[in-house]
Amino acid sequence: MSTLTSQTTNNRKVVLTALQMTSSANPQDNLKTIEQLLTQLPPQRPQLVVLPEACLCFGAGDKRQRELAEPFKAGPLQQQLAALAKHHGIWLVAGTMPIIDSPKADKFTAASLVFNPQGDCVARYNKIHLFDVDVADNTRSYRESHWTSPGTEVVTVDTEFGTLGLAVCYDVRFPELFRALRTKGADILVLPSAFTQVTGQAHWHVLTRARAIEQQCFMVAAAQVGVHANGRETYGHALVIDGWGRILAEATEPKTQLVSDVANIHQLDKIRRDIPVAQHIQSSQKVLHASTKRTR
Repeated sequence: MSTLTSQTTNNRKVVLTALQMTSSANPQDNLKTIEQLLTQLPPQRPQLVVLPEACLCFGAGDKRQRELAEPFKAGPLQQQLAALAKHHGIWLVAGTMPIIDSPKADKFTAASLVFNPQGDCVARYNKIHLFDVDVADNTRSYRESHWTSPGTEVVTVDTEFGTLGLAVCYDVRFPELFRALRTKGADILVLPSAFTQVTGQAHWHVLTRARAIEQQCFMVAAAQVGVHANGRETYGHALVIDGWGRILAEATEPKTQLVSDVANIHQLDKIRRDIPVAQHIQSSQKVLHASTKRTR
C-alpha cells in the first residue's frame, strides 16, 4: 500500500482506495478476500473504495454469472457487500456483479453498485460498452454481449466530498462517456476493471490517465490481476490518478492488494480554472456542429 500523502487541509478531503484482486469462481472466497483487504484500509474517513470488475466471480464463464445473478437490491451477495460498507463506514463501489430485472431473462447486466457508509445501495450503473473484441492471448475471442445486456444510462452519485462518475473497464476507450459524466458534475471517475494482460500492457496507463486529464477529474481504477480459473490473464496495476494526470498510487506487483491516497477535491478547482476545458468544449461544439451541417 502506498504511503498517504499530505494535502491542504480542507473539508473535501477523501481517501481514494482501489483494490486489486485475483478473483476466483467462488463468490464466498472472494468476499473473504475483500473483507480481509478492507481490514487494511487507512483509518481516515470519508473513504471511497472501488472493487474490480466481476469481483465476486471471475473465470467461471458467463453461464455461471447468469446462475449467480440477483434481482437489484435483493439477494445474499448484495446484502454481504452492503454489510461490509456499513461495517467499515465507507463508500463502496462494488465492481460489477450480474443483476437481472426479470427471473425469466436470459441475459444479465454487468452492474456496478454503489453503497454508502450506512450500507444503503444508492446507485446502479449498467456497463454500456460491452467487450466484443479479439485479442492475441489465450482466450482470443471475447463476446460479452452473448450473455450481457448493455446499459443505457449515464450515472453519477453525489457524496459529501464530491460527485462520482461511474464507468467500467472497456468504457475507458470511449471518451464521450466520460465527457457526459463530467457534464453531469463528476469530480471522481471510478473504473472497476479486468483488462487483459495484452491490452493492459499496451493501453491501461495511457487510457486511464487520458480520461483523468481530459475531464480534469480524479480517477480510481480497480483491477483484476493474474491468471484465473479459465486461463484468462489480467493486467492488474490498480491506480489512483489526480486531475492533472499524476499517478498517486499504483499496485505495481501482481498480487492481491489495495492502494490508497488522500485526495483534496478542491484541487480540481484550480486545474479547471487555469485550463477551462469545459467552457472551450462549448465553443468548439458550435464550430463542429456548423462544419458538420456544411458537409451534408
